[in-house]
Amino acid sequence: MAVPIAGPRHAEPRAARRGAQAEPGAGRYDAHMADPTPQDIERFITAGLACDHVEVEGDGRHFFATIVSAEFEGSSRIARQKLVYAALGDRMREEIHALSMKTLTPAEYRNHPA
Repeated sequence: MAVPIAGPRHAEPRAARRGAQAEPGAGRYDAHMADPTPQDIERFITAGLACDHVEVEGDGRHFFATIVSAEFEGSSRIARQKLVYAALGDRMREEIHALSMKTLTPAEYRNHPA
């Protein structure tokens, strides 16, 4: 015996069907939020990674950072970038469109400053 479906097939809002929160902007970048400044990016990085030097340039969506940290000692370039991404957390998905970076140990920075 077939059971009739009450109402239209897509009666619930799409977010409710996926089980997502219906709150606007919850857990994602809100276009009405101000784009981060280079100083914001510096602050985000240094809050999650012990740095000897951080310098960030950018236009609010695309950034270039020079990051000097003893935590990079013995790490590959990819491992260093993962440390920076971990420091930035969800901001890389939500607020920062693109981040290029130069990651150096203090010794590398002394020998070849940015």
